[in-house]
Amino acid sequence: MLQDTYGRTVDYLRISITDRCDLRCTYCIPKGFTEFEKPSHWLNFDEIERIVRQFALLGTRRFRLTGGEPLLRKNIVQLVQRLKSIYGVEDLSLSTNATQLENYADDLRQAGLDRLNISLDSLSQDNLYKIVGTDVQAKIMKGLKAAKNAGFEKTKINMVVLTGINEHEIEKMVAFCIQNEFILRLIELMPMGATAQNHQYFNLQPVIERLSKTFQLQPTEKKYGGGPARYWQNQEGTFLMGYITPLSQHFCQSCNRVRMSVDGTLYMCLGHEHQYSLAPLLKNNVNDLELQRAIQHAVQLKPFQHEFIEKPKKLIRVMSMTGG
Repeated sequence: MLQDTYGRTVDYLRISITDRCDLRCTYCIPKGFTEFEKPSHWLNFDEIERIVRQFALLGTRRFRLTGGEPLLRKNIVQLVQRLKSIYGVEDLSLSTNATQLENYADDLRQAGLDRLNISLDSLSQDNLYKIVGTDVQAKIMKGLKAAKNAGFEKTKINMVVLTGINEHEIEKMVAFCIQNEFILRLIELMPMGATAQNHQYFNLQPVIERLSKTFQLQPTEKKYGGGPARYWQNQEGTFLMGYITPLSQHFCQSCNRVRMSVDGTLYMCLGHEHQYSLAPLLKNNVNDLELQRAIQHAVQLKPFQHEFIEKPKKLIRVMSMTGG
């Protein structure tokens, strides 16, 4: 089992399989950003599978495919099949903006994908355009419908709340998720890249009490997936709502994940530059034991907590480079 120097178990790996995206969300890929990784530097499927296999042997049980937009990666369904066949991979999920999901939902489900997280920051066509840079509302809604028809359950809707943009839509998003049986997660903006210097951060703490009263929600100790969200549910237990609050109430003490970028670099924390590249080991074809030792060493670099509050302008790495 993987443990860091602070005794935290690392049982969750987030894998970026592309840093490209068909949207330009303001908090993920800054306007004018061009520093994408060359496709020749991306890990191929054999390399991704090998790394996942080593993590699984070390006790990691949850894996998530991210990006960029992972559905832009060619043969994504084949990758899902390969990873899901690895012994020890108990939960394989995928984060997507849903613009391509209508074309992939059935095949992903048949390939063994367990769960979906879908980014949807606004139900307003105009507001969504402001955030993502293009008119894709209809595509996203078709993707959501396709996911339900394919049999995906407990699908999570991720809404990054931005001051002056979409904070007034929170109640509408709650009602939408109740109606469509989605799990809603409200997320505070993290100061990464260009977002480190903007003023769109929205503190979710006051929202928790407000929504609890409006929708009669009670906190629950249940965990849904391997993420850091704190959950509330209605009295019937038919609606779940999570809050991810990295600034107003961080969750570093229970952090259980590391991230791997598209080029095979492990990042131990979104709020630090601690990294360890596995690519040279793969290129040199080291044996499995050496690769496992490298992973164990990398995990020891995991810091106690982020520095988003203490050093909000420190981190220049944008979200798409790490994998959301």
